[in-house]
Amino acid sequence: MQSWGRQEGLLAAISLLLLAWEEVCTIEVPLDLKQPPTIIKQSLKDYIVDPRDNIIIECEAKGNPVPTFMWRRNGKFFNVGKDPRVTMRKRSGTLEISFRNGGRPEDYEGEYQCFASNNFGTALSNKMLLRVSKSPLWPKEVLEPVVINEGAPLVLACNPPPGLPPPNTFWMNSAMLPISQDERVSMGLNGDLYFSNVLAKDAATDYSCNARFLFTHTIQQKNPFTLKVLTKEPYNDTSSFSSVNHTDSYSGRSVPETTPTFLTPTGTTSSKMVLRGEQMLLECIAAGVPTPRIHWFKKGGELPTQKVKTENYNKTLRIMSVSEEDSGEYVCRANNKIGSISHSISVQVKAAPYWLEKPQNLILAPDENGRLVCRANGNPKPSIQWLVNGEPIESAVQNPSRQVVDDTIIFRAVQTGSSAVYQCNASNEHGYLLANAFVNILDMAPRMLGPKNQLIKVIENNRTFLDCPYFGSPMPELRWFKNGQGSSLDGGQYRVYLNGTLEIKRARTEDQGTYTCVASNILGRVDNQVRLEVKEPTRIVRAPEHLTVTRGSLAQFDCRVKYDVSLPITVTWTKDDKPLSISWRLKKDEDSLTIPNVLESDEGTYTCTVSTELDEDSASARLTVLDRPEPPRDLELSDPSERSVRLTWIHGNDNNSPITEFQVQFEENRFQPGRWQNLSSYPGDLNSVVLQLSPYVNYQFRVIAINAIGPSRPSRPSPRYQTSGAPPDVVPRGLKGEGTKTNNMEISWEPLLDMEKNGPNLRYIVSWRQKDMSQDWKNVTTTLARHVIHNAGTYKPYEIKVLALNDFGPGPESSIVIGYSAEGRPTAAPTDVRVSKIDSTKTHVHWAPVDPNTIMGALKEYRVHYWRESSLLKGLRVNKEVKTKGFNASGLQPSGILTDLIPYSNYKMYMKIVNRRYEGPPSNTVEFQTKEGVPGVPKFFRIKRWRTDTIHLEWEKPEEPNGILIGYTLKYQTVNGSQVGHIQMENFPPNVTQFTLRLPDRSTHYKFFLSARTQVGAGEVYAEDSPHFANEAYSKDQVDIATQGWFIGLMCAVALLVLILLIVCFIKRSRGGKYPVRDKKDLPLDAVDQKDQDGSFDYRSDEDNKPLQGSQTSLDGNVKESDDSLVDYGDGGNGQFNEDGSFIGQYTVKKDKEETEGNESSEATSPVNAIYSLA
Repeated sequence: MQSWGRQEGLLAAISLLLLAWEEVCTIEVPLDLKQPPTIIKQSLKDYIVDPRDNIIIECEAKGNPVPTFMWRRNGKFFNVGKDPRVTMRKRSGTLEISFRNGGRPEDYEGEYQCFASNNFGTALSNKMLLRVSKSPLWPKEVLEPVVINEGAPLVLACNPPPGLPPPNTFWMNSAMLPISQDERVSMGLNGDLYFSNVLAKDAATDYSCNARFLFTHTIQQKNPFTLKVLTKEPYNDTSSFSSVNHTDSYSGRSVPETTPTFLTPTGTTSSKMVLRGEQMLLECIAAGVPTPRIHWFKKGGELPTQKVKTENYNKTLRIMSVSEEDSGEYVCRANNKIGSISHSISVQVKAAPYWLEKPQNLILAPDENGRLVCRANGNPKPSIQWLVNGEPIESAVQNPSRQVVDDTIIFRAVQTGSSAVYQCNASNEHGYLLANAFVNILDMAPRMLGPKNQLIKVIENNRTFLDCPYFGSPMPELRWFKNGQGSSLDGGQYRVYLNGTLEIKRARTEDQGTYTCVASNILGRVDNQVRLEVKEPTRIVRAPEHLTVTRGSLAQFDCRVKYDVSLPITVTWTKDDKPLSISWRLKKDEDSLTIPNVLESDEGTYTCTVSTELDEDSASARLTVLDRPEPPRDLELSDPSERSVRLTWIHGNDNNSPITEFQVQFEENRFQPGRWQNLSSYPGDLNSVVLQLSPYVNYQFRVIAINAIGPSRPSRPSPRYQTSGAPPDVVPRGLKGEGTKTNNMEISWEPLLDMEKNGPNLRYIVSWRQKDMSQDWKNVTTTLARHVIHNAGTYKPYEIKVLALNDFGPGPESSIVIGYSAEGRPTAAPTDVRVSKIDSTKTHVHWAPVDPNTIMGALKEYRVHYWRESSLLKGLRVNKEVKTKGFNASGLQPSGILTDLIPYSNYKMYMKIVNRRYEGPPSNTVEFQTKEGVPGVPKFFRIKRWRTDTIHLEWEKPEEPNGILIGYTLKYQTVNGSQVGHIQMENFPPNVTQFTLRLPDRSTHYKFFLSARTQVGAGEVYAEDSPHFANEAYSKDQVDIATQGWFIGLMCAVALLVLILLIVCFIKRSRGGKYPVRDKKDLPLDAVDQKDQDGSFDYRSDEDNKPLQGSQTSLDGNVKESDDSLVDYGDGGNGQFNEDGSFIGQYTVKKDKEETEGNESSEATSPVNAIYSLA
């Protein structure tokens, strides 16, 4: 049997190959040539129609001349013209049966066959069995209630009415909800509802079988079954929720356990026959307690896993497209913990006829030979019958040129006029096959049937077909040539099919060109050309990658393409296989798709498809959007107790980021209503927690889920939960006693938090007594968080304690704390205050400690008050601000270090004792002098570039010389980027504050370091860079303006104008009387640095010690500002111009009182006023 099956399989494979060959090799006869009919369209063999519609039986054929049609019904001629309801379409054999004017579709049921004929033969259609769809009503029946013991098996029969085609069945209850099915309860292939064992919960009054009829789209319902279950224990509906395994729903109930038995099929063996190519359904449903499990296997072999599928909780075995190899013995085994049982199903695969070689149309020229082959297989093996033009070949007119040999008709030396249509009928008990093949006798030169000079574009490395349909009789010989030269193409890379198609197995760039197909026979020759272009394939070279982004951020998918530039491309994007609308929010360019401000709705699979007219490529990537989680929901409270409750919730969607934490918050409506506060946090895998609560609080709760992106919105609040009251269970914190006013002590503590009160009417009992005085405790009850004791003495120690109580009782008492009454003013001053180890910026301070009893409180510090009395440099003003510094030194010889002093100065200081409220009387005043130190930084340091080759430096002495200046040190070096030159140094005496440096070239750049010096050493350095040449008034392209002729002329004109103005002023003065002038040399000039007799320098400010330039001294010796300081410039004996052209001559004039009074107007003689008057 197996050997036969393998042979049949081999024959089937050969048949498939032949069919594939025929698809390529079939040669069509042009319809403009004379030819017998060919059936091209017909209805199904088993044709079921809807009675509500007109009946259409199709039969289409082609031929030349156009065929005429005739029908047989049930083997007899069907006269279409005599039935008014039946019409035949023009130029077609299709029948239309209309029932608009009455009639029953059932009257036209039967077997129909179409005949298409012309002068060259007759073609036959299949025999079509026409049946009208039926959906009969369910027979009326009264169903008695089904009463059964719990644990027993049960079958509720469906028995749907016989319909055409058979209806689909399903079970529902009165609420139109499907009956829940599982391993215990399921529907069989016949529609019956099987219970492997009945449970008490199965009791119901509405088990209804429904039948759905496909053609009429109607559902019919059977009268419902009422099921009553006899049980020894009442059924608790909640028991089904306590167990996940439904097969254990009877655990703990008095249901006897039983070994498995089969409800279907019955017995231990059965058989089944199935036709090849159909699907096979095997079913085993077992009863037993616990519910048995079903397992399938095949004796002597393995189940064909690729086409086997188990369904209905493993009770049904489905094998798709059955073949002979699927014959054999199949075993289903049912087992539970009590035992097992098996059933064997013997499967026999039969086969309706199927083609091994289907007869093909045959075109022959006169005197040619040929044959028709009709090979079919089946089980049992089919019989072959030949017909010609619809009549058995045995009874047809004899044709000496043909010979029938089994499944083959041989034709020899055929003649014109012997064209006909031959039918091959292969049949067995399971069905039949009918094929038409005509023999057409033609004499014709070759002709091309396809378009001329066709252009074919293909993608490189693809399999390519160049079509060249042709026709001729005798059959022309076809050959292919490339670029019009060389031998014909066949073999290797090329293959030529009988229908003229040239196959190029793998098209390459060098295969481009013009291909010529040539068809020739004894009657002529014809050719055609096909031009082939090989294009580069379209490929996505940078595909989009999976992205995981946070909501609100930007996502970008790449899609970079490589393609043949001669082919236009189209880039399209889809999301979840649906076209993506590129809106204002999305941005698409050549190589990417950008999604800004990503939303949750943007999540999905994005596909980039790049297509040309020849090919396409696509790539997909998943966009995962991370967001804060959805809020938890359905908060429930359970397990209440005095100080705890269980809170349970359901997780919200985590939005692709796992929840790491749950934050439980509470709100109470007694102390701070409406304010949500954090209570506790829990890991993200929990959804039920026990909350620890405080007494006397009316809680409600909410939960916040937290993931890596952030917190969710809060959940909806839970129901409120009120805890009962209790005495306080915490001690007031921060208890202390201290004086705030003379002779008092204030006892204070931190009030209990709202959640610590534990009940109404919270108050405090505070107790105190003086330490070491053997006194009784005094106490007071207060609602405040403090209590003041009066007449407590000065800095007396007290023992204090406190407790909280409410209406439910007192709480725990605090520990005893020592407090002190208010402090008094210290009565003594430190003695023997002195200094030592004085240097330039610090000194050591020593003193004798005071008697503790004189402090009148707790010692806070010894406080030094000190100030800078003067500088040792004459004329230097100082800031006499008093500063303080505290020392906490103790012992018999306390000391401290006073720092941050200014060198070379006179200081004074005194010391006081300080407690927490008061300072005591001052000690003796101590004077000391700091030593000389290094000077401070110069007051300013300016660098000017006067010419292209000169730098001028100016500076001012330090504001704090910190000693006697002995000079300045200037260091400088050239700087060129990161390159620095050697350091050069210049030392200057203290009265020199400027320096001019000649540059070796214009581009030289310097860095300068200036510091002042005392005998102690050099002070802080003032660093400056010389100006860059590019930033100066000169450049390489400019020349010195002072050497320009136009500038010299301009200056001369200005000097002449000034001279004229001066002459005018002198003339005007001579008219007004004498104006005595005293040269400035008569006034003593103050040097910048004048030495005193002792050789020291006087640093008095110029502003303090000499009259202003251009001012006069009054009669009382004070400096009086001149009414017109510019008068002094009238006598320009020492006048001169600066380099910038400004007039810098200076004069100082003392005016006698009489001369001043005698002068009518000093302003008139001013050169500037003279200019104004001229203007």
